[in-house]
Amino acid sequence: MIGVVDYGVGNLGSVLNMLKRVRIPARVVADAEGLRGVEKLILPGVGAFDRAMTRLAESGLREVLHERVMGDGTPVLGLCLGMQLLTEGSEEGRLPGLGWIPGRTRRFQFDDNEDRLKIPHMGWNTVRPRLGATLFRGLEDQARFYFVHSYHVVCAGDGDVAATARHGYDFTAAVQSGHVFGTQFHPEKSHRFGMRLLHNFGEL
Repeated sequence: MIGVVDYGVGNLGSVLNMLKRVRIPARVVADAEGLRGVEKLILPGVGAFDRAMTRLAESGLREVLHERVMGDGTPVLGLCLGMQLLTEGSEEGRLPGLGWIPGRTRRFQFDDNEDRLKIPHMGWNTVRPRLGATLFRGLEDQARFYFVHSYHVVCAGDGDVAATARHGYDFTAAVQSGHVFGTQFHPEKSHRFGMRLLHNFGEL
């Protein structure tokens, strides 16, 4: 059973619907009991970094999330802003992140030759998985996913980069550090590619 974390930030319905389509049992979890009653976790997120971290703290879920992920080794998948929350912090705000992925979240910065590129980076883009990336099993050839973001994760170590995409320059499209996973794109909006990725997470 996958628990989709409800802390007031994220499109839970779309994630649940996609998991249902790939026949992966899932439910919304919004309290400590719910977090402790599932085998895997998905941390969705939309909006601003500090607001999301504040909502996590106010919900009372942050400490239990840390206990489950870092103490119990529960697999977790952060989606979009949810992936950025896995890092140590973001240029978008002042609050510390969860710190499960060493690195920080940076805003897209383009030089003069790339100033026509739009921010946010929005729409479909090809994602290039690293060899053996667990989430991308069966998605090694021209997988495309849907993005909406102005910030991207810069990992402290290349070993945590699971996939890259390009918008002006190569950026981290997915991360993996042990049982901690994240995607900058929205698998729940990415049709068959997203279905396969969520199925892979559910089958870990």
